[in-house]
Amino acid sequence: MGSDEKVDCGRRRLIVATAAVGGVAGVVTVVPLVASMMPSERAKAAGAPVEVDISKLAPGQMMTVEWRGKPVWIINRSKEMLASLKKTDDQVSDPKSEKPMQPEYCKNEARSIKPEIFVAVGICTHLGCSPTEKLASGAESGIAADWPGGFICPCHGSTFDLAGRVYKSKPAPDNLEVPPYMFLSDAKIVIGEDKKGA
Repeated sequence: MGSDEKVDCGRRRLIVATAAVGGVAGVVTVVPLVASMMPSERAKAAGAPVEVDISKLAPGQMMTVEWRGKPVWIINRSKEMLASLKKTDDQVSDPKSEKPMQPEYCKNEARSIKPEIFVAVGICTHLGCSPTEKLASGAESGIAADWPGGFICPCHGSTFDLAGRVYKSKPAPDNLEVPPYMFLSDAKIVIGEDKKGA
């Protein structure tokens, strides 16, 4: 009778050990499987919306984030910057962004949901170069005494105002692209998503 009990204990230990190894193997298999279902950084860059904290973006400052592999500019325009847009209305080719392919909320002089916050893809609509920011106005810009601030494409000389509107008689056919975006709060925006249809 004693020898049968020893055999049963041995079997129990074998069963417990086998179950433990099987459990560990199951966890080792499931963790990578679950991780593979979560979007990678590459997938996020390929098109997933990007949440951006703009709480520290002071008036007159610009930040750049990446969305779909493209640079997206976010500018907190100062009162002076917004005032310059009225001065460039008659110098730009599409002042109210009436050409197709622009979100409804950019069909205004500021080309934005909130006038002070400007969001645009930082790629020239001519041949895809990235324009250089020249936000300062006048002589301080190093461009010209009457420069109102904006962007200059180094490849073929297209110029854009502080709302990304292309100046007349320049190679770029369209204003800078405004991506879909929405405000989550005064301090956060999401680029690549527009559920509210603002």
